[in-house]
Amino acid sequence: MEECVVTSGVECPVPILMYHAVTRSPAPATRALSVSPDAFADHMRLLHERGFTPVTTARLGAAWRGGPPLPARPVLITFDDGYRGVHEHVLPVLRELGFMATVFVTTGWLRGPDEIDGAALDTMLDWEEVSELAARGTEIGGHSHSHPQLDQLPADELCYEVESCKEIIAERLGSTPASFAYPYGYSNRQVRQAVRAAGFAQSVAVGNELAEPRQGPFALRRVTVRRSTGLEEFARLAEGRAVRLNFAADRALTKGYALVRGSRRIMRKAAGAGF
Repeated sequence: MEECVVTSGVECPVPILMYHAVTRSPAPATRALSVSPDAFADHMRLLHERGFTPVTTARLGAAWRGGPPLPARPVLITFDDGYRGVHEHVLPVLRELGFMATVFVTTGWLRGPDEIDGAALDTMLDWEEVSELAARGTEIGGHSHSHPQLDQLPADELCYEVESCKEIIAERLGSTPASFAYPYGYSNRQVRQAVRAAGFAQSVAVGNELAEPRQGPFALRRVTVRRSTGLEEFARLAEGRAVRLNFAADRALTKGYALVRGSRRIMRKAAGAGF
């Protein structure tokens, strides 16, 4: 990413890195989107050596709403779902380097009283571990209750998924979450309106592009980090070099699937109307 100087209120693009499980032995369902603890530590040390300053999703949203400006070379480190490795392997590295991060939790997957039996894909955090992450400065955001494709749900189920997730986090941690991540990265206008109506201040998708203010606070793009992401590729992604080229195939698949998803919604509405 070329050095960007803020002028006339124009903000620079920011890389938002999207991780999932950090583990040596991932379950088959999470392997492709997992990274090993050693690889994650290498990623974070590279960011430190190159002068990046991690901020939370809430901090980014506040800055782009006119709040305190971002530091030089900002980057966001985010984790989806709430896998246990975030506490076991990620937290020690963050503490060592003084880094901040955001963990978006699927409340029905976390171990505890709200757990949906058999729903989680791998070993998840429990609420004591989530509380420790929050106490150490990690932002805890929402990621729905049961991890459905939100844009495929009827309005009442959509509201339940978003609002119950927020309420459970607030009850367990004693503070209301400000940020949300869409399961699977999918959203539409109805989903974004539901997230806003629930009281979240910003939300993130995928998109595999750098985040920019023009995307709007409820459609911020992220860059996917996979088990196959080598250190040189990671450096290019963090620095915003050739991001679009790197994920060209992903974007083509996403656009094609968006057409399929739109057709499904239309068919369901038609069926519901008795056509």
